[in-house]
Amino acid sequence: MGAAYLLINNNNSRTKFALADPDRLGEARAVVETASLDAALLAKITAGWEFERVALASVVPAKAAVIREFWSAHPVLEVSHRLHLGLTLDLPDPSAVGADRLANVAAVVGLGEPLPCIVVDFGTAVTCNVVSAEKAFLGGIIAPGLSAMTDYLHDRTALLPKIQIEEPREVIGKSTRTAMLSGVVYGYRGLIQELLRQVERELTGGTRHVRTVATGGYAELLAAQIPAIDAVFPDLTLDGIRIIANLNPR
Repeated sequence: MGAAYLLINNNNSRTKFALADPDRLGEARAVVETASLDAALLAKITAGWEFERVALASVVPAKAAVIREFWSAHPVLEVSHRLHLGLTLDLPDPSAVGADRLANVAAVVGLGEPLPCIVVDFGTAVTCNVVSAEKAFLGGIIAPGLSAMTDYLHDRTALLPKIQIEEPREVIGKSTRTAMLSGVVYGYRGLIQELLRQVERELTGGTRHVRTVATGGYAELLAAQIPAIDAVFPDLTLDGIRIIANLNPR
């Protein structure tokens, strides 16, 4: 017997796939570079997978079209503001919000996280998304992602190298590479801490801590040294897509 869902989180850098049932994610997973996503690759990575529905959260319209075409024989549920998400959208133009952000806020509500709650997603861009105690998505913050910063330094300078992001061994770098590493990792943590401080100040007047969870590619690396982040959920976006699929049956 196959799974209920094939979940797809189609982001700018990478696309994640997972089989899932209504109550949990399955063990069958795949991650590919979004730039390489085409019909042949979809056929290869999902060969032998059995499922009833496709649930897709995409922020890359061209690749979403490839996915829709490939699974044209299956019902494809695309995450958007038009669906039942388990919370209200307190925004002037909900149609402009990315599907990944909608999945993340649906996840914290559906998983029963204490509210209010801030979701930090360390992706190609970093987003901070805020859910109120009344289960309303209030909006958030979008800033350049960690890899976007390092790529920019490399692309716009003659001598700065492209670096692999990892935990620095010291703050005072002894080489160009280690100096860059200190700048981006420690500097980025400072950026996130200040953003969270300002969000808490606006929500509560700075009088109390707001539950904060993180997800995304660099969440484990960065959140370990950011005291304001309470938990890291690597599969938060996929769980959000699963929860939205449950809320929107055929």
